[in-house]
Parts: sequence; C-alpha cells; structure tokens
Amino acid sequence: MTEPQTDDTADEAYADGSALVAPPDADVAGIDPATETPEERAARFEREAMPYLDQLYGAALRMTRNAADAEDVVQDAYAKAFASFHQYRPGTNIKAWLYRILTNSYINTYRKQQRRPQISGGEEVEDWQIARAADHDSTGLKSAETEALERIPDGDVSDALAQLSPERRMAVYLADVEGFSYKEIAEIMGTPIGTVMSRINRGRKQLRDLLADYAHERGLGRSREEES
Repeated sequence: MTEPQTDDTADEAYADGSALVAPPDADVAGIDPATETPEERAARFEREAMPYLDQLYGAALRMTRNAADAEDVVQDAYAKAFASFHQYRPGTNIKAWLYRILTNSYINTYRKQQRRPQISGGEEVEDWQIARAADHDSTGLKSAETEALERIPDGDVSDALAQLSPERRMAVYLADVEGFSYKEIAEIMGTPIGTVMSRINRGRKQLRDLLADYAHERGLGRSREEES
C-alpha cells in the first residue's frame, strides 16, 4: 500500500513548540497563572485537563492506527501540556488547546518515525463516521454509491484512512468525528482557515475515491475509471 503523502504546506506550528500555548493571562474567574503555586497549578491541571484523557486517547488511536503509538502520543502530549500549563489562559477552550498539543505530538512523532502508522488489531474505532462524512450528499438523498460505501468493511475504511497524509487525516477527524468548527481546527492545527478547508475537502475526496475503488473490488459499486 502506498505511503501517505505529507501536505506541501507543512505548518511551522508543528516544529515550533512555542506555537502550542496561549500567552499567559489572568482568568476571568480570578485565577492568575503567574502567581499560583505549583501545587495549585497541578491541582488545576488535574481538574481541567485530565478529564479529556480518554477522549484524546481515542483521537490518537484513530490517527496512529496503533494502540501503543497512541499511548506514546498521548503521554507526550500530556507531558507537554503540564509543562506549559502556566501559559494556558484559564477560561479559554482547554479542549482545543489540548488537541493542538496532541496534533503537534502526533505530527512530530510520525515524521520522526518516517513510517505509516500501523492499524491496531484489537481496537475498534468509529471509522464509519468519517466514511459517511466523506460521502456526504448535500441533497440528503442516498445514492447508489452511498449505499455501496456504507457496506464497505471497517478494515477497508481503516486502510483508506491510513493513506491520507497526517495533516488531512487529522483535519477530517477533527471536523467529522469531533465536530470542531473550521475556526477551531485552524487554531488546533496552527493553520489558516483556508488551509483547513482545503485539507478537509481534499481529504474527503481522497477517501471517497479510495472507498469507491474498495467497493468496486468487493463488487459493491463502480470504480473511478468506470465512472469517468
């Protein structure tokens, strides 16, 4: 299977850890990160950041396709989040802030390994959500292609997702599974909204084309060549 291609517009935020954190500021509730004690900060991190642990692990698993890699990415992300928590601005979107750090950890880990993440054999993830979104019909009606794609085995969906570049895969996941807005995804990934929209649109199209070929191989629909 072909290796996923990395987008040409690689983000500086992925290489620059300083882009991961918001500037320090006093919280609307009166919490000032500049004056709180280490014990208070640790307690606040436990209270505000740790509830997202399972959710971030699920995201990492969908991105890496491997349970061990997902654990490594999440561990790295939480270590960075804790180390920079004094720079997090209390009262802002901590979920988006954590996802941005997770995205950075994932991209950096992927580039260091220079390999496609392997599919986990023991973890089931909701790839059908992404597949359905990739085949979304604005009319709301089910086409023959849509019905065929809905019958594609989960393994084929996983294979198709693995062929997307890390940037496109993450953008599609954040939009179609997590439900983040374009603006939020732009903040998470450290890219302009236009880049986010392009990655999502191209990622969905790539998924749709790949799944159409898989459907044809399963005798469920026509290949791209037959449709053109």
